Amino acid sequence: MSTEITWEDPYCGEGNNCFRIGTDPTGNAHIAVTGREDSPLTDTHEALRAFILNIKAGKADHLL
Repeated sequence: MSTEITWEDPYCGEGNNCFRIGTDPTGNAHIAVTGREDSPLTDTHEALRAFILNIKAGKADHLL
């Protein structure tokens, strides 16, 4: 049984590096590369929120 994911419009940084964020009716959040929505990273809304806040705080800057 597949879960219906409602995807946001793609976010594109440079070139073809596009990601999509989506939610489902069970309260999960999903992140996928545009065009690969069939294999998303899935976790809770709280985990996605923590992930985004940490990125905004600069905790992933060393990866740039």
